[in-house]
Amino acid sequence: MRITFVCSVADLTGGFRMIAGYAKRLRDRGHDVLVVSCPPRAPTVREVVRALYRRRPLAFLPRSAATHLDGTGVAHKVLDHRGPPQPRDLRDADVVVATWWETAEWVSALPPEKGVHVHFIQDHETWGGPPQRVDASCRLPMPKITSSLWLQRLLVNQFAQGDVTHIPNAIDTGTFNAPPRGKQPVPTVGFTYTPFTPKGCDVIAGAIQLARKVRRELRVVSFGTSKPTPELPLPAPVDFHLRAPDAMLRELYAGCDAWLFGSRKEGFGLPTLEALACRTPVIATRAGAAPELLQDGGGMLVALEDAGAMADAIVEMCAMSDGDWRAMSDLAHAAARRHSWDEATDTFEAVLVRAVQYARRGAGWRSPIESAP
Repeated sequence: MRITFVCSVADLTGGFRMIAGYAKRLRDRGHDVLVVSCPPRAPTVREVVRALYRRRPLAFLPRSAATHLDGTGVAHKVLDHRGPPQPRDLRDADVVVATWWETAEWVSALPPEKGVHVHFIQDHETWGGPPQRVDASCRLPMPKITSSLWLQRLLVNQFAQGDVTHIPNAIDTGTFNAPPRGKQPVPTVGFTYTPFTPKGCDVIAGAIQLARKVRRELRVVSFGTSKPTPELPLPAPVDFHLRAPDAMLRELYAGCDAWLFGSRKEGFGLPTLEALACRTPVIATRAGAAPELLQDGGGMLVALEDAGAMADAIVEMCAMSDGDWRAMSDLAHAAARRHSWDEATDTFEAVLVRAVQYARRGAGWRSPIESAP
């Protein structure tokens, strides 16, 4: 098949890691795959003036910034403009996959020769656009693929979608893995830094400060794709790494006794799966896929926005015996091993094949007929 993925931007986010992962593996299976993205947004004059006035760097990606497609060999076309791609911007294909609420709008307007429309939806993206338009994109008549059970239920129950396939995110265990180990000599926790409020880094910072009142020696490591801001500083002291490569991420995960996940709202939460694959138990809020990932005991779940509960969990995990911690570490690793890229790609590919077959028979998109799982 000729498959086109349409993306708002190519970058180093977890969501784009999944897009790049499917694109590479579909190409490896013999499909003709093209990823099309818009160039990174340039700062406005007002944003430049504000940054100069505040003496702060501009947090905008250059056009040459690294992305998860680098080194994959997948064809990548960066448009020369922002906004909806025109039909002339895209080659004719069998299927065209929208990957963001706005790209779903764009894809729905494309002519049939650009491919059967499919929507790969990784979150209810009301944080990224006008809620009414985001909701409308969820109702567009095209098959949908999603990574979280909660989002599958939302699409079926709230948006009356009948063709929604749940494919849990997968993990490359060749990249994210670690041998069995015991606890760290100095209790160590880690987290992914972002100033984006829904990710709950303020909750994590508060939990670390509280936990350090009990475990003063607590060591903290962190990584992120953007520098810490004055509005959301890191809980010093902390060992922070900016745009760490995957090989370093593996070492960061594996160097921790617990990985902290504080999201208020989340599509899936890929760092939780990466940490589990590196045998690191996760202390997580009940957001995204964390309840499913940790249901067999590979970590601890805490309430949303509860820094105190997260701090208690940190202290509890630090106090575990080495044997008990090793048992939890083994459960974390086992949970991650169940998220195979081969199985995920099998299902993703099957959805695309089915959509094309329906179109060729003139059946088109199925009407809503299923109930929520």
